[in-house]
Amino acid sequence: MTNHSAPETEVETAVVGQESITALREGLKNITRIVARHRGPDALVAELSQHLLALQDILTNLEQELTTHALERDELAALHGVSHVIGSSLDLTEVLNEVMDQIIRLTGAERSFLMLVDPETGELEFRAARNVDRETIASSSFEISRSIVNQVAASGEPIVTTNAQMDPRFKAQESVIGYNLRSILCVPLRARGRVTGVIYADNRILTSLFSDRDRDLLTAFASQAAIAIENARLFESVSNAKALMDNIFASITSGVITTDVQEQITLFNRAAERVLRVPATTIVGSRFGDALPVLEDELRPLVDQVKASGDPVIGFESELSLPERDQLILRTSLSPLKDANEDTQGVAIVLDDLTEQRLLEARNQLFQRYVSPAVIERLPLDPSELKLGGQRQEITSLFADIRGFTDFSRRHDPETLIEVLNQYLDVGAKAVLDEDGTLDKILGDCVVAIFNAPLPHSDHPLRAVRTALKIQEGVAWLHKRMPSDCWLNYGIGINVGEAVVGNIGTTKQMNYTAIGSCVNLAFRLQGAAAPGQILLTDIVYKLVQDHVRARLLPPIEVKGFNEPITVYELLGLK
Repeated sequence: MTNHSAPETEVETAVVGQESITALREGLKNITRIVARHRGPDALVAELSQHLLALQDILTNLEQELTTHALERDELAALHGVSHVIGSSLDLTEVLNEVMDQIIRLTGAERSFLMLVDPETGELEFRAARNVDRETIASSSFEISRSIVNQVAASGEPIVTTNAQMDPRFKAQESVIGYNLRSILCVPLRARGRVTGVIYADNRILTSLFSDRDRDLLTAFASQAAIAIENARLFESVSNAKALMDNIFASITSGVITTDVQEQITLFNRAAERVLRVPATTIVGSRFGDALPVLEDELRPLVDQVKASGDPVIGFESELSLPERDQLILRTSLSPLKDANEDTQGVAIVLDDLTEQRLLEARNQLFQRYVSPAVIERLPLDPSELKLGGQRQEITSLFADIRGFTDFSRRHDPETLIEVLNQYLDVGAKAVLDEDGTLDKILGDCVVAIFNAPLPHSDHPLRAVRTALKIQEGVAWLHKRMPSDCWLNYGIGINVGEAVVGNIGTTKQMNYTAIGSCVNLAFRLQGAAAPGQILLTDIVYKLVQDHVRARLLPPIEVKGFNEPITVYELLGLK
């Protein structure tokens, strides 16, 4: 234990010694006066006078020694003060201020400055400054010899000059002349074998203020001060890093739990509190299994595996039931926490709550059963950006209607009706999506599709043709698996032309669809098609004739069109 009263005891001893010398000197003066008045033999008087003079010389020497001891005592007291700072504070500002006060006291300098090397840039930066009145010096008073400071920082050797104005090493330097610098003392701060800063002290009035003794003393002082400063800087760095890590862990959206080698919980961030609905104050410091029994039951094999193998486990999904909430779906990753020797000292557990995500995915999958995936992809992330309107472009329209369904519905119960209808509609919808078409809508027993919107395809007429043939194939496949009284067929019509495509409806409910006479013509062709028949307009046939087999049919009269329409029956692909 450090004896903090030692300097005070030395001061008291020195004061008592000085008082004794003063009293003894006064006694000798009194004896000298008495001898001078004595009328004895001259030889006796002369001898006594010589002895008295010798005693006075001894007293003078003793007084000088006491003065030297007093100076050394002050120096030791200053060094003791630094040692006290090292052991009592890790606050960097407090340490720097104490060091500066000790420098002024130790050297008697008018001013002192302390500069530290920036770890990132390697440049010296001012960190503290004091004057003889122990006041902090404003930045406007930082008028020092930069060349001396840089020389000491570069060489690591201290510099002392009794009069910089006359010193041939420095008298030509602009800072020495311009700032009228005289007595200068500058020593390096060393920690871990490298220069970490510089202590600079000066006096702009007095010369011969500093000696080699002051240089050596301040160098010794700087060695201890450097340790105190480095410890404080490291503590500040660690504190800042810890605060940063705490903020990072607090802001992470994933729950983070860390345990030590005894499986005590050392970290439980805010996201973990939110996911598990348990406050960190009741968790940190407790054993993992005791504090979180639900996770213990689910994750115990994984925790043991990570501790034994030292390898992480990534993306383990599980469903948990918590007292404070409904079913919880978690994705958990576990990693070992290792020390410098690669020994596992704990486990980090990262929890991602997938409950809402899985619910949204389920809703999205359900939504896709009502709306084409291509339309879903086209939807903006911000609902406010979804607006009514459309644009004119070329599309291929396909209408596929189930023939004979009205009569079929009269002969079967509703349950059978819906079951059979859904199977046929599923064939039509899948055929459209297989060719990257857009499933516009399902109108009762009719499948409506468009191609080339919103996804552009240069071969959109051929895609529509292949879709129609796939519908025929799908229906044939159904007929092999259901009773003959459930056999139905599609009548299909296909046309190409310009239409207005976009969001049609109201702000409350809108559909992505196509409107135009070309769409109406496809609908009319579907109405004219026989069961199992695919009708193409003349324009469609001309666009796909190199890829298909078809036969020309007599022109047909179509409602809403003045002239008969040339049509082809699609027979298959070449």
